[in-house]
Amino acid sequence: MKRQRRLYLTDYCLTPVKKIERCGILCENEKILAVGGASAFSRDAELEIFELENAYATPGFIDTHIHGAGGFDSSTADDQGSSINAMSRTLAEHGLTSFLCTVVSAPVDRMLYNLSILSDMMKWELEGADQIGISLEGPFLNREKCGSQIQNDIRDIDLGLARELIAAGKGFIKKMTFAPELHDSIRLIELLRENRILPSMGHSNADEQATLKAIDAGATCCTHLFNGMPPLHQRDITLTAVALTDERVAIELILDGMHLHPRIIDLACRCKLSDKVIGISDSTQAAGLKDGKYHIGNSEIYVKDGISRTNTGLLAGTTTLLDTGWHSLMTFSDMEETKAAACVTLNPANSLRLNDRGLLQPGKRADLAFFEKLTNRPLLTVRRGKIVYDADNRFKESENSEQQPQ
Repeated sequence: MKRQRRLYLTDYCLTPVKKIERCGILCENEKILAVGGASAFSRDAELEIFELENAYATPGFIDTHIHGAGGFDSSTADDQGSSINAMSRTLAEHGLTSFLCTVVSAPVDRMLYNLSILSDMMKWELEGADQIGISLEGPFLNREKCGSQIQNDIRDIDLGLARELIAAGKGFIKKMTFAPELHDSIRLIELLRENRILPSMGHSNADEQATLKAIDAGATCCTHLFNGMPPLHQRDITLTAVALTDERVAIELILDGMHLHPRIIDLACRCKLSDKVIGISDSTQAAGLKDGKYHIGNSEIYVKDGISRTNTGLLAGTTTLLDTGWHSLMTFSDMEETKAAACVTLNPANSLRLNDRGLLQPGKRADLAFFEKLTNRPLLTVRRGKIVYDADNRFKESENSEQQPQ
């Protein structure tokens, strides 16, 4: 591979561990070589220099709970009317460089077939953000907390079926949401951990005892806290309260401003260490598209004024992506910008043990996002050293850059 060295100069960057004023980010091919003050970098003849004024940089955003975007729905991957590459491009337009395809419950044969199709897509080279694997939001959930999922598609824990699902995923399943109160949940956690799959608690009515047993067994994440579980109660302690207060558990928060009242987001951020908060979009195929009729798996949804609901009025995913969400997080919680940026970069990377990204640091992947200072408009997205989105067409990518869109 021919050596390609690029220096990105901008007003400041959020690494996100710290803020560096008048920042330079030096990259070689797919890796970051150095990050620091712009004056520390020499400008040799072979160096490509990209200057972005009135702008700031962060690591590329990572969404670990997203059903779709740009018309693509992860739960119906074989639908020829949509493309994972369209999802990838849409996400890059919003500063994302990595995403985890989230699949909902479906009839067993349909779910296995979809996983087989989707897992093959995990090997594709996409034009925008990178797919990092698959998350299963079901089918081992509590039917009373099914949300917008179809109740008849939800099943009791069946370890044989769990093994079939894992096999259909061909090594690309990274996370599974399950209800810890179900029989055999501890054995399921053990199976998931054996296969390096993150067990995440959600869509559940679990009481304190069942939740603590699951955490002790290795369930260290909570899927979209507050949504799909009982509300907080001063005497009746459930998954909600335990996940909020147990320091071993990382919590996902949907940041669309609809699923959670701003004060609830503030409460969660006051209770949890900031490195245990993961901002997610929970977005659907409608993200990046106009209002209309869409679906999550077999569930029909209707988007009006950007808000996604079922035909009964139940909130069903979102159309809000993380470039908007992390600013809402700062507004709602008064979280400082470095910590808020970590919630959509470093924290999700750490939750999935993605040690090569989420941080602007030498040796990490050159996954970068640049935004306009005054408007927070996405300007430039760089994935593995390659420009995959340029809002104003200021910078040209080399014509011989490899690219195999699907």
